[in-house]
Amino acid sequence: MAAGGGGSKPVAQSRMENFRKVRTSEEESPLPFPDLPPGVVEMKVKEGSKIRNLMGFAMAQMELKGSRQIVFSGCGRAVTKTITCVEIMKRKLGGLHQVTKVRYKTLLEVWENKDPLPGSAAQRLTVHKNVPSICILLSRDPLDPTQTGYQPPEPGEGPRAEGSQPAAEAPGSSAKGLKRALPPPRDELASKKAQVPAPAGPQPQQRP
Repeated sequence: MAAGGGGSKPVAQSRMENFRKVRTSEEESPLPFPDLPPGVVEMKVKEGSKIRNLMGFAMAQMELKGSRQIVFSGCGRAVTKTITCVEIMKRKLGGLHQVTKVRYKTLLEVWENKDPLPGSAAQRLTVHKNVPSICILLSRDPLDPTQTGYQPPEPGEGPRAEGSQPAAEAPGSSAKGLKRALPPPRDELASKKAQVPAPAGPQPQQRP
């Protein structure tokens, strides 16, 4: 952690509640996938990114523009959202090969003193923070299955036809489509009760 600006206080004695974060940036690093073709789209997922917007752009690249590969990356609190986007795309397209790489990335946070001393410049702190990061490559073409993090397409995985229904919900097979047998009417129940023979009483014993 480095400090700069006009303040003379050591960083260790500064109270962070008196500072506000003014900027966050990521250290640029190459993607951890060798032999990527030029022009591969990288979807950089942020904490505040909207999944609908991300998937709209990513699906357009894979379906309309015919891209064969795409990369999703995110770090810190955006890791979970990155994985969610990948699972949505795999379910929508199907048959995608996957390689996952997990590493650490450095974030640079710039903090500024809220109440600088009169006549002095605001004290600034630059914080270097290491956070977990994930990069996921999805490919229509087969990938090297021996590399670390490779995951083949799931068996039977494929895009669902529009308007189709799962087998469990097909008409005629659903529990909702079964008609429950109606109970017999009261007259029929009464006639059945009348036909039931009364239990026999005890037989008189014959004396010799």
